[in-house]
Order: sequence, then C-alpha cells, then structure tokens
Amino acid sequence: MHAHRLAAGLAPSPMAIYGSRYRQKRLAGFLALVDAALAEGRRPCRVLDLGGETGYWAGLSDLWADRPLEITIVNRMPQAVPDERFAVRVGDACAMPEFGDRAFDVVHSNSVLEHVGSWTNKRRMAAEIRRLAPRYFVQTPNYWFPIEPHFRTPLFHWLPRPWQRDLLLHGRRGCFHRATSLDQADWMLNDSSLLDAREMRNLFPESRIVRERVAGLTKSLIALR
Repeated sequence: MHAHRLAAGLAPSPMAIYGSRYRQKRLAGFLALVDAALAEGRRPCRVLDLGGETGYWAGLSDLWADRPLEITIVNRMPQAVPDERFAVRVGDACAMPEFGDRAFDVVHSNSVLEHVGSWTNKRRMAAEIRRLAPRYFVQTPNYWFPIEPHFRTPLFHWLPRPWQRDLLLHGRRGCFHRATSLDQADWMLNDSSLLDAREMRNLFPESRIVRERVAGLTKSLIALR
C-alpha cells in the first residue's frame, strides 16, 4: 500500500485485489450500475473513481473491457494515463468544485472513505459522491471485523488508543513501518479510521448496504445506489 491517495490515504495492493476470490463478486455490483446507465443510453458511461489507480482498472479489465467506459480518476498523487479511456486529475475527494452536479453516471470508490480523516471529512466526501452521480459504489472495510486490514493485527482497532500507540512505537504493523514518534503514531491511527454499517447508512441514506462476509463475519461494507 502507498501513502496519501486522497487525504493521507492508503491504496490496496493491486495484486491483493486481482488475486482475491471476491473480486468478481464485488465488481458485479459496480458493473450492474454501469449496465443500468448504459441501458439509459449513457455511452460511454462516465465513471468517476475516487482515490483509484489506473493499475487497478488494468488488473480488472477482463471484467469491464467489453463495456464503453470513460474513467476519470481523482487522486492526491499524479499518475500516468495509459490510454484514451482514462483521465487523471490531482484533487481532493472531499471537495471537487471543478465538477458540476451529475457530471458522471457512476461514482466508484474502493477502500478510500476510511482514509479521509475526521467524520466531517467523511461526510463531505459522501456529499460529493451523492452530488456527482445518480449511482455510486462505495466500499470500505467494516469496523466490526476482528482483523484491521491496514495494521493487519487482530483486534488492533478495538484497543485503547494508548495501547495502539505503544504497539506502533515498538514495531512494524501491517502496511506501516515502526512509528518513530507519538505524532507519527497518531498520524497512522488518524489515517485509518474504519466505519460500521450504521455510519455508512448515515452517510448514504438512499443506498443499499451490502455486506461482504468471510467465515460468516462482515469484512467489508458497500453502499450501492
């Protein structure tokens, strides 16, 4: 994972996505939104990907390449544009005044919402998603799954904050190297703030919340509309 996708965020490893047995099932919900837009005559279907990477789409091209998509990626970090199907903009998912209302047909966001910081920022990002397209696919890890996906430590996110800091100061945790100061440990903790289903319903009240399960436990939440 690399730092600062949108608001000091982390990106999922492309290989982790491609190798996942859930990828086709997860993308099915997104592609259903795309197909609905195409059925309305939206050709190409204008997709806004918040915090994404062109490599993510390349790795999943077998699932969507037969559809006419025009994909705009907004990311804090610049990246190369592989072909004419893509446009890349450096920007902030919490504030995108450069795009008018309903500028896109579908918004896609995969493991980004938990990285934008405060609840206020999460609400701002959700408001932008709802403003920019009539359909959206927003995935985020579930707070109540026992393994925190960024620190990759069982129960880590349920520990008192002083204990979390201490663990970060004493060794590497998942995607993060050992913190060298309390400030850095706090930055790491603030950067990965997971949400639960109630919070997702609050942010996206008109959506359907889909639960991705592992061994009967909800690992991820997807707001679909």
